[in-house]
Amino acid sequence: MDLTDLDIIDAHIHQWDPRATPRAFSKLATLSRLLPLPIDLLAKLAPPRDRQFVGDPTAYTRAYLPADYRADLGDTSVDSVVHIEVEWHGWRPDETRWVASLPFGVDTPALATIIGSADPAATDFAAVLDAHQSASPRFHGVRSMVAHHPDPGVKSFAPHDGALTAPAFLHGFEQLARRGLSFDAWVYSGQLPEVTALAERFPEVAIVLDHLATPAGIFGAVGKHTGRTAAERQHLFDRWRDDLTDLAAQPTVVAKVSGLMMPILGHPVPPRGTPTPVATLVDRIGPMLTHAWSVFGADRLIWGSNFPIDRPITSLTGAAEAVATVLTEAGASPEELRKVFGGNANRVYRVDSSA
Repeated sequence: MDLTDLDIIDAHIHQWDPRATPRAFSKLATLSRLLPLPIDLLAKLAPPRDRQFVGDPTAYTRAYLPADYRADLGDTSVDSVVHIEVEWHGWRPDETRWVASLPFGVDTPALATIIGSADPAATDFAAVLDAHQSASPRFHGVRSMVAHHPDPGVKSFAPHDGALTAPAFLHGFEQLARRGLSFDAWVYSGQLPEVTALAERFPEVAIVLDHLATPAGIFGAVGKHTGRTAAERQHLFDRWRDDLTDLAAQPTVVAKVSGLMMPILGHPVPPRGTPTPVATLVDRIGPMLTHAWSVFGADRLIWGSNFPIDRPITSLTGAAEAVATVLTEAGASPEELRKVFGGNANRVYRVDSSA
C-alpha cells in the first residue's frame, strides 16, 4: 500500500537539544563541542554498552527539533506526532513545557500528544502529574524508564528489574487511573511478565507496550553474552513470542510497532548515510511483526518511527515502508493499515481531546 494513502500519526518521536536542556547525554554533546575530534573517535570515550545501544552517536550530540524531523520525513506525509519523554534530568514537567513550546504545526506536522516522564514509585508522583497537566493540555500520559537487562553489557535504564510490580510503584499507579492517563511501558523482553501483571491489576489504565518490548540480541550478538548463536536467538524469540501472547490477552494493552530498527536488537549498523534496504528489514522484522499482528490484531497495534534513535539503521520512510509491507503480507487490509498508522493512536492517545 502506498504510504500517501494513510493519514499517519507518528506515535513515537523524540525531540531534544542536549546543549540547551538537561539530558542524560548532555555531557557527550558538550564534549563534542569542546573537543574538535571526529565523532567516531569521540564515541570511543563512552562505555561500550552505550556505543552499542546508539549505533551512531551523531544525533545525540546535537539538537533534534521539528525542522530536523521534517527533513527526516522526506516525501512521507505525517499529519501529527506523539512526543515521548527522553532522558530529561531535573524537574520532569519542564520537558513537557519545553516540547509544547516547539514550533510544531507551522511547516511541520502538528504536535498531537505529549507523553511525559514520571515515576509512579516517587512520593511526589501526584504533584508531578498535576504539573505536567498544567504545563500543557496535550499531556495525556507518562513513561517511566524501567528497561533493565540482566546482561551487564546491554545498556539498562533502571538499576534492577521488578520496578513495575514494586509496592510503591503500584500504589502510585492508581493516580493514572484517577486522571484517565495512559502509561507507556518500555521494557526489555524479559520483563514482559511484569507488564502483564500490571495490566491485570489495572485494567482501567490504557497501557502501551513500546517497541514490542525490545528483545535485545534477537537479530545478532549484543552485550557480553546475548544473541551469540542462532540457537540463543531462537530461544529469545520463542520466549518473547510466548510472553507477548500472554500480554495480548489483556484487552486494554496495545502494542507499539516502533523501535524495530534499534541497534540493540542486533541489527548490523551500516555505514553512515546508507540505510538498510527495506527488503532486508522486511525479512528481518517479519517474524516479530507477523506474530504481533496475529495476537494484537488491527485494533491494538500503533506505528511510531522512534526517530531519531532508529536512524542509524534506516530512514524514516524505510521504517514505515517495512512495517506496512510486513503487515500487508500478513493480510492487513488498507482500512486496517489506516488504524495501525493513525486511527489507533488517535484513540489511545486521545488526540482529538488535545487543545
